[in-house]
Amino acid sequence: MADTVDTAALVAWIHEFARLVGEHKQMLTELDSAIGDADHGVNMDRGMTAVVTVLRAESPGRPSEVFKRTGMTLVSTVGGASGPLYGTAFLRMSSTAGDAEELDGADVAKLLRAALDGVVARGKAAPGDKTMIDALSPAVEALEAAIEAGQPLAAALDAAVRAAEEGREATIPMVARKGRASYLGERSAGHQDPGATSVTFLLAAAATVLA
Repeated sequence: MADTVDTAALVAWIHEFARLVGEHKQMLTELDSAIGDADHGVNMDRGMTAVVTVLRAESPGRPSEVFKRTGMTLVSTVGGASGPLYGTAFLRMSSTAGDAEELDGADVAKLLRAALDGVVARGKAAPGDKTMIDALSPAVEALEAAIEAGQPLAAALDAAVRAAEEGREATIPMVARKGRASYLGERSAGHQDPGATSVTFLLAAAATVLA
């Protein structure tokens, strides 16, 4: 398994994320109907479908271009909070990738740390607020720890996915403190957060394709 990824691999990552979002669109919408506006699945599917169209048409030459086109497309096509949050995540990854032609495991960890920092800055959320942060933050920490321990990218991404899944499940008993779900107060407990669910698909797609 390769421990470096190129532009083509990153495009394949985005395509796989789009496929997972499309496959689970109804589930994401149902999760959001319980504590949100019932549009997360539809919005994310529309946005990722647009991203795939853009990437096929424009053939980005560098990793940074993949992330920039993805982020800008999501900002312009996804409604609600998801567009700005996911858009910011990918745009931060674009800036972090710089002029690199290929990325190694440490680079991938830096990209996802930048994405996390961008989402935190944009959404003003913290772990425990019942948001996508509750899956993304532990995933990034697990990825960084695995890379620092010298594990190959495949193993590090697997660890990140497991951490994301645990973080996603941990949102179920939480009382939301941010976003539309926070309006429900105690009634938001007992429901899995849709944002934490979709970001777990992002990590799962990376583990499937980048490794």
